[in-house]
Amino acid sequence: MKPEPAGQKTYYVVQGFTRDRRGIRMDLPLEAGTKGLALRMAERMSERKSAVVVLARTGNPETGEFEEPEVVCSYGEMPDDDLPF
Repeated sequence: MKPEPAGQKTYYVVQGFTRDRRGIRMDLPLEAGTKGLALRMAERMSERKSAVVVLARTGNPETGEFEEPEVVCSYGEMPDDDLPF
């Protein structure tokens, strides 16, 4: 894993989706401390969720400047609409 530039931090978020009678809805996102932890969380969640996505976002929390989120992995059936990431 390459070192992050000074002031930069990568955040990993596990986003689950649940299917109900109205369609697929986003669950509350869960932050993971490392990429490995995020991947393990997503794999476990995928057994009971209709979809799970792991996102990584790198930036400087002090300045608020962040790159666009990157999809690290995904499981399951994703909603057809545009997602907010």
